[in-house]
Amino acid sequence: MQKHPLILVLLAASGSIYAADLCDDLSADDPPVEYAAMSAPVLQKAAVSPQAQAIPDLSNRLGVNMPVPAGAKTQWELNQAAAKIGIRGTAEAPNRERYAHSDANPVHRVSDAPVSTFSIDVDTGSYSNVRRMITREGRLPPADAVRAEEILNYFSYGYPLPQDGKPFALHTQTVDSPWQADAKLIRIAIQAADLAPDKRPPANLVFLIDTSGSMNDPDKLPLVKKTVCHFAEALRADDRISLITYSGSTAKILSPTAGDQKETIIAALKPLRAHGATAGGEALRMAYDAAAKNYRKDGINRILLATDGDFNVGISDPATLKNYVAEKRKSGISLTTLGYGRGNYHDTMMEQLADAGDGNYSYIDSEAEAKKVLVRQLTSTLATVARDVKIQLEFNPAAVKEYRLVGYENRLLREEDFNNDRVDAGDIGAGSNVTALYEIIPQGKTGWLDARHYQNAPAASGKADEYGWLKLRYKAPESEQSQLIEQPIAAKSIPLADADEATRFAIAAASYAQALKGGQYNGALDWAGILRLAQAAQGSDPYGERAGLLQLIEKARELSSGK
Repeated sequence: MQKHPLILVLLAASGSIYAADLCDDLSADDPPVEYAAMSAPVLQKAAVSPQAQAIPDLSNRLGVNMPVPAGAKTQWELNQAAAKIGIRGTAEAPNRERYAHSDANPVHRVSDAPVSTFSIDVDTGSYSNVRRMITREGRLPPADAVRAEEILNYFSYGYPLPQDGKPFALHTQTVDSPWQADAKLIRIAIQAADLAPDKRPPANLVFLIDTSGSMNDPDKLPLVKKTVCHFAEALRADDRISLITYSGSTAKILSPTAGDQKETIIAALKPLRAHGATAGGEALRMAYDAAAKNYRKDGINRILLATDGDFNVGISDPATLKNYVAEKRKSGISLTTLGYGRGNYHDTMMEQLADAGDGNYSYIDSEAEAKKVLVRQLTSTLATVARDVKIQLEFNPAAVKEYRLVGYENRLLREEDFNNDRVDAGDIGAGSNVTALYEIIPQGKTGWLDARHYQNAPAASGKADEYGWLKLRYKAPESEQSQLIEQPIAAKSIPLADADEATRFAIAAASYAQALKGGQYNGALDWAGILRLAQAAQGSDPYGERAGLLQLIEKARELSSGK
């Protein structure tokens, strides 16, 4: 298809055409050079004994392996041979994927717990990870792999941008619930201020790449290399990127390099192959050291960790790593995690590290997803406009009888955490949006809970013209003191069919997530109803993401029926 001349000019100016050509073939043809373990960012060639095989070509770097005895086959050669004769496909490997267990948020009586508090979450990893299971593996995901908030927040809803100089705008809408008779759904939406790509602060970026043996699959290291290559196409000349690889040990394969030096970046990527164990904890230390050494006071300082999360050498305990990352975020260096692969995928590790590191977590299941996260949404991924964003909703007992929060199970906070600026919460990037849904039962209506026999609360008195009082706290990127936004939620609602497109599609996405977790709260809304709801709200879909959800709903319906 012939491109319009103006489009060609814009693509050329951004480097997209150039980078795309470079990204076509990132495979390495020659066997890897073996390197000694490293504990500092200085590349040292392994000492060669008479019993070791000498390979003098230093341009072909793996950077993390030990010397290979003469005559012995390297793991790379064994993997190549296995691939040729199909050994890897003769038996299905056991599934060792790890997901943190969480039960769905319970229903609360307003008389018992009138205040609900939680941190925002801009992660999207659950959506694309679940997509991988449904579309590529032909199976429904385990319930613990489904996080409703990450499915809700995968999509852009086109909420109005802030007009008052604040970093984001706050919007609400209340509609009739399709899940429970007489229930209402309160949609809370946060839309961050946008930032033109040329207005983004310059970035000091360290890409930390897992090259261990567990990454030796097409949807792992080869896809990581594609990801970094496409990432390069969105970088500017004033950005700096470093590349560090790790398996049994760690190597710096690219010192800080200007973002417009794409050939140099790609040349460092091409020789990478999967080999060895996974010393992820030690690699994180080296990445933070590299980021600190090149720290930019006027810009963005971030580590991007690309791995399957299967750390098995050195520090590998999620709690220990999380504490280390949480301590390091105080230095102004954030951490984004990018998950890859299947079979041994450690979702818990990836999600918790990004949370502790004031970053975001994405699962990369395709080249298209890599471009979405690190090209189209680069500014959102890197440029934070508000930190430690917390939401608190106090329900009016005169108007609301019961409520439940959809998702955000591992983001819940105590009521007193809302005003405590020392309690960490989620950050939001430029142009991002965050959506949350509360399902409520108005006073006088039948809800989920029976009346108590002995301790039934008396009817609340007072004005019933408000469902609740909404409060939001956030910090400016360079501030340690939070600011408050608050507003009422009027006790009025509209039919779901009359709701705006964004609300209806968000409810469809939440219905899909709840169905994947067993449908406990979906009521009579079945897969066919979820599909109709999503179809009616598809609206503008320039990148086909909403159409993708429709396809997932249809496929999930087939899988749930045993087809």
